[in-house]
Order: sequence, then C-alpha cells, then structure tokens
Amino acid sequence: MMTTATFNQPAGSLRHYFTDVSNAARAFAEALFAAQGRQFVAQEVRSAKVSERAKVEGRRQIFALAKQHESLSPNLAAELRFFASKD
Repeated sequence: MMTTATFNQPAGSLRHYFTDVSNAARAFAEALFAAQGRQFVAQEVRSAKVSERAKVEGRRQIFALAKQHESLSPNLAAELRFFASKD
C-alpha cells in the first residue's frame, strides 16, 4: 500500500518563504562579518612583538608541563616538547 502526503499551504506562504530566506541571509551576513572581524583581531595579535624573555619563559613553562606529564602520557609530553622547541 502506498501513501501520499499533501501539504496545503496558506495563501501568504510565499511571503513567509521570502521573509525566512531574507532572515537567513541577514544572519549569514552578520556571522560572516563577525568572523572576518575576529580574523583581523587575530592578525593584530599575531603581529604584536613578543619579547625574547617572554618567549623563553613560555618555553620553560611548556617544558615543565611536559616533564610533569611524562609518566602519564609520553605522547603528550613529546608533543609539548616539540611545540616548545619551535620558534
């Protein structure tokens, strides 16, 4: 036996459809501009100068964290040491 579903739409459904499409497009545009704004902020943060002393301190902390987790997770410790050794 085969069943068929019929959807009866009210007379104003085309207007509702276009309203929904325009709302979705507006939400997409807002999200796109927000993401692009965050991208510019991220570029500014990356381009900021970091002192050599701060780099050395960060590396020291990562190496200490790797040493702390060596017995629990050797792979994690190896990855931490790898990241700390990168410039």
